[in-house]
Amino acid sequence: MALAEVSRDRTRGWQRLPAAMRIAIIYLIGRVITTGLFAGAAQLSTASSRYGERPRLGTLLMGWDAQWYWYIAVHGYPSSLPLDEAGQVTQNQWAFMPVYPYLARLLGGTGIGWQVAAILISLVSGYLAALVLYLLLRPRIGAIASMWAVVFFANAPLAAMFQVAYAESLFLLMLFAALWLVARRRYAWLYPLVLLMAFTRPGALAFALFLALHGIVRWVRRRDERLRPSEVVHIVLNGLLAAIAGFAWPVIAAAVTGRADAYMATELSWRRGWITGDDGSFAPFRGFWDAAAFWFGQWGLGATAGYIALGALVVLIAALLLFGPRVRRLGTDVRLWSASYLLYLFAVFFPQSSVFRLLLPLSPLWGAAAVPRSRTWRCGVLAACVVGQWWWIYNMYALGNTFWQIP
Repeated sequence: MALAEVSRDRTRGWQRLPAAMRIAIIYLIGRVITTGLFAGAAQLSTASSRYGERPRLGTLLMGWDAQWYWYIAVHGYPSSLPLDEAGQVTQNQWAFMPVYPYLARLLGGTGIGWQVAAILISLVSGYLAALVLYLLLRPRIGAIASMWAVVFFANAPLAAMFQVAYAESLFLLMLFAALWLVARRRYAWLYPLVLLMAFTRPGALAFALFLALHGIVRWVRRRDERLRPSEVVHIVLNGLLAAIAGFAWPVIAAAVTGRADAYMATELSWRRGWITGDDGSFAPFRGFWDAAAFWFGQWGLGATAGYIALGALVVLIAALLLFGPRVRRLGTDVRLWSASYLLYLFAVFFPQSSVFRLLLPLSPLWGAAAVPRSRTWRCGVLAACVVGQWWWIYNMYALGNTFWQIP
C-alpha cells in the first residue's frame, strides 16, 4: 500500500510540473541516450569505417552532410558548377539550403565556432519542436498521449538528427509551428515561417499542396465552421507564397551559375551514384519506380516484385491515412500534411538509405502510436525506438562504408 501511495505521489508530482519542463526532462534524457549510443558506435568503429578507428564523438556529429553545411558557411555557393570528365555536374553546395549554415555562421561568430553553433541550433530546435508537437497534438488526443508522442519523438530511430549538424531539427521546428498555426487558424502568422522553411530544407511545395487541400476542406465544411473572407485570403496567399518559394531556390541557382538546370542537375548527381547508366533526366514519380527495380534487384527478388511491393505500399499508406482509427484521431490537418508530404516524396525522391531521415516531417504521426493507453504497448514502442536508433547510428556512423550506409 505504501509503495502504491509513493507511486501515486510521484505521478502527481510529475503531472504538476509545467509541460515545458516535463518535455525538457524527456528531451534531455533522450539526448543522453543518443550520446551514449554515439559513444558506443565510436568505440565499435574500425579502420574500414568512413571515420576510421575509434573516432571522437565530435567527428561523428560533424559527419556526412554536416560537412556540406560547414563548407557553405565558409565558402558559400559556387558561381560555376563542378563537372566530371564526362561533362556531367558533380555533387556541390546547391543541393543544400542556406538558412541553417548561415545561421550557424552568425551564431558561431560570437566566438563559439561554427561546429558548436550548428549543434546548439539542432539541440535547441529539437527541444522547441518537441514542445510545439505537444501543443499540436494535445487538443486531439489529450495531454497524456501527447506527452508519450513527445517521448517517442525524442527517442525516435532518427533522434540522432537532434544533435548532429543537420538542418532537420530547425526545419521540424518551423514545420510544427506552421501546422500549429494552421490548426489554430492563425494564418496571418504563417508568411515568415513559409519563407524560412523554403530556404531551410526542401518541402515548401508539399506545404503549398497541404494549404490547398486544407482550404478545400474548410470550404466544404464552411457551414460547420465559419470561413471568414480574410481567412480565405490568407490561405490562398500563403499557398501561393509556399509554391513560389518552393521554386525559388532552383531559380536562384540558375541565376548565379548561368545554367537553367543547375539545381536539378546537382540533385541528380547524387542519383547517378546509385543507378549505373542513369541518363540524368528527371520525371515525376520516376525515382520510386526506378528504386523499386533497383532495390529488389539488389535483394535478388526482381523488378516485378519491386513494382508490386511499391503499389502495395501506396495502397497501405492511403488506407492508413484515410481509415486508420488512430491516425484519424490526429485530425484532418495532420492527415492532409502527411498525405501532401508523402506525395511530394513520391514525386521527387529516389529512395535510398536517407529516406528514413526524409520521413522526419511525418513525426506528428507519432501521436497515433501514443493513442493506445496500454503501458506495455507504449513501453514496447519506446524500446523499439531506441533499438532502431542504435541500428541507425551503428550502421550509418560506426560502419558507414558501403552505398546503403548514408544518413
